[in-house]
Amino acid sequence: MRSVSSVIGGYEMADFFKLKENNTNVKTEVLAGITTFMTMAYILAVNPNMLSAAGMDAEAVLIATCLASFVGTLCMALFANYPFALAPGMGLNAYFAFTVCGSMGYPWQVALFAVFVEGIIFIILSLTNVREAIFNSIPLTLKKGVGAGIGLFVAFIGLQDAKIVVNSDSTLVTYVSFRNEWHTAGICALLALIGLLLIAILEVKKVRGGILIGIIVTWVLGILAQLCGIYVPDNENFFSLLPNMHFTDFTKIGLTFGQCFNVDFKGVGFFNFVVVMLSFLFVDMFDTIGTLIGVSDRAGLLDKEGKLERVKPALLADAIATCAGAIFGTSTTTTYVESSAGVGAGARTGLASVVTGLLFLVAIFFAPIFVSIPGFAVAPALIYVGFLMLTSILEIDFTDIREAFPAFLAVLAMPLMYSIAEGISIGVISYVVINFVCNFFCKEKKKITPLMYVLAVLFVCKYIFL
Repeated sequence: MRSVSSVIGGYEMADFFKLKENNTNVKTEVLAGITTFMTMAYILAVNPNMLSAAGMDAEAVLIATCLASFVGTLCMALFANYPFALAPGMGLNAYFAFTVCGSMGYPWQVALFAVFVEGIIFIILSLTNVREAIFNSIPLTLKKGVGAGIGLFVAFIGLQDAKIVVNSDSTLVTYVSFRNEWHTAGICALLALIGLLLIAILEVKKVRGGILIGIIVTWVLGILAQLCGIYVPDNENFFSLLPNMHFTDFTKIGLTFGQCFNVDFKGVGFFNFVVVMLSFLFVDMFDTIGTLIGVSDRAGLLDKEGKLERVKPALLADAIATCAGAIFGTSTTTTYVESSAGVGAGARTGLASVVTGLLFLVAIFFAPIFVSIPGFAVAPALIYVGFLMLTSILEIDFTDIREAFPAFLAVLAMPLMYSIAEGISIGVISYVVINFVCNFFCKEKKKITPLMYVLAVLFVCKYIFL
């Protein structure tokens, strides 16, 4: 039996990860794994900042984030051999900090325990084929719509990180004022646009690692802009772009490790705890399923029926990562849509995930340097990957309104509602309602799986009760 050490050491790497069968090679997978990490590295800065609002130590959360990402991503690589990376999920960390620990006033230890219980339930559901059945019950057309919607969602995030799209009182969003904010948001937006065009040109020229090159060049241009006085940090919203050379205090992990079991339920109540746990469970389940659909479709991993061959071990890896993250001391760990950046750079196997996971482990030692990578430097990669994922919409038959319209609603909802899970729920509800009604008077009867009915009812109940 192959050992993990021999796989990572490279002796049986090509055979274990089936590089030849997936038309890839070690160089491509390594570059793609680095690319995925670079597009996800922002979580090393965002998650500690977010969870510190719940009263947690920021540096402890930073270490927990790295460890949870490493464990989850390595599980995905070794269990499922897919190029998907995992880390504490955005949105879920905000719900953790600002809703559960903020407005509800629950201790962060209770929130961590809710995440741990959610992970245990996920493991059970994964082993009993429930999550796999949910994945396979979603119609292929709707899956294509989910993939395209995630593309728009990712691109929208990139536009915001680039400071190109900003808030507006009259139109909700608008473009940045280059003249009035030139030394801050203006120059960031310009550099992001340069990076985006560079990535597009490199991709046209089929330069391997073009997305990674675009990120690095954009960051270097930002550093030069700061040294020349064009970019001026204000230390509030725009910080120095120079790498931070400080090291991490490893003893801080003791402040969060295992604290999910040190729970005081006084003042919480069983029902309230169940509601919190189910909220984590619900959002995580469909964010994960949506991400797997979108990234798998982009990588060409879905079969003709829209099924993912090794979806069970992929979902199991995600569930284990959630439990591990709660024990280390971070919010729900989930499969990341930024994995599509690595897929766009050529990733097709778990070797890319091994590289990404190891970089998260290394990031524990050099986290302050990695978090110095500004959002506007990563943004071009997200925007370009959004373009790549949007192409799945071409495979939707728009002459069949019963199939296409629910997919369209899913595409529309994700960026506008800022949630992958909401896009899936609206897509599922509309698909079931439209086709259920039309089956009574249309000659062509659309098959609706029993699980789709169950999902639609659960989604409606979510809007009513949660």
